[in-house]
Amino acid sequence: MFTGQQSWAYPTYPCILSSGVVTGPFEAKGPLRDTFDKVYDDLYIGENTFEKAQKVLMEEACQQALQKAGKSTTDVSFLFGGDLINQDTGTSFAARTINAPYYGLFGACSTSMEALSLAAQAVDQGAPLVLAGTASHYAAIEKQFRYPVEYGAQRPPTAQRTVTAGGAALVAPNGSDVVVTKSTIGKVVDHGIKDPYNMGGAMAPAAVDTILAHFNDFQVDERDYDLIITGDLGNLGRSLALEWFRQKEHPMPEAKFQDCGLLIYDDAPEAMSGASGTGCSAAVVFGKVLNDLKNGRLQRVLAVATGALLSPLTYQQQESIPCIAHAVTLETKGGLS
Repeated sequence: MFTGQQSWAYPTYPCILSSGVVTGPFEAKGPLRDTFDKVYDDLYIGENTFEKAQKVLMEEACQQALQKAGKSTTDVSFLFGGDLINQDTGTSFAARTINAPYYGLFGACSTSMEALSLAAQAVDQGAPLVLAGTASHYAAIEKQFRYPVEYGAQRPPTAQRTVTAGGAALVAPNGSDVVVTKSTIGKVVDHGIKDPYNMGGAMAPAAVDTILAHFNDFQVDERDYDLIITGDLGNLGRSLALEWFRQKEHPMPEAKFQDCGLLIYDDAPEAMSGASGTGCSAAVVFGKVLNDLKNGRLQRVLAVATGALLSPLTYQQQESIPCIAHAVTLETKGGLS
């Protein structure tokens, strides 16, 4: 059901039946290791290229979600997903293996919540079982958007490390106490930043814009949520978002406003300003956040995945970086208002 100016409400309360999170070795060193379903100890993941390794992350995340629910790929009505590799090839090749009707998406690092919002819509309209997922790979994405890691280019403190992870959620009409109740689809916001090493600064205004639009469309605010978590603003982006909220005369409590890009690496110096990548919010939301909802530590969460919609070509043509954020409300049935 369309609500307000840019939002959806899901009156049938589609649930997240299960989820799967698969990561690389560096992510396993962080504080969220116990929330991952599978960890690979080699960046190549048994493949001969990093791009093929990312495909495996997506495939395995979907398989983990299906296995937990006792389902197979033949039960899946639709797959919604995308990634950062040229033309979404990582996800498209994984979809070839999963062999379900496939919607290929590109929202950059906002893809996880874009996919989840569309999966909830499909289930709300009668689809019995839908997969939503994405993946990213440190070496594959750094090579495409910046420099190959083997080159050893020095990165500034504002840079973020691309997460090597895949995350997927299986959405169904019933079968779980964690439900998707609302979503707000972001607008493209561009404040003129051109530096590909400052993704957090570029994306922060888009996150704030979508969150305030969500509040306005549903007549809610931060007091209605136990947690508001952004996708991958990192340290700098989160600080800028907090300042942006203050300038908008809507100060946000710092303890309630968290970021996946800061949680997954826990101040690891190699991560610089934090984590990024399509797999960042997917790994944290489909892992830790869902676990906290299932265990009763949280009852209502606004997950806001952020994305920078640039390409190597637009950077070479000295374009600025348009950004977007998509927000999804996750709730427990016991906490429904």
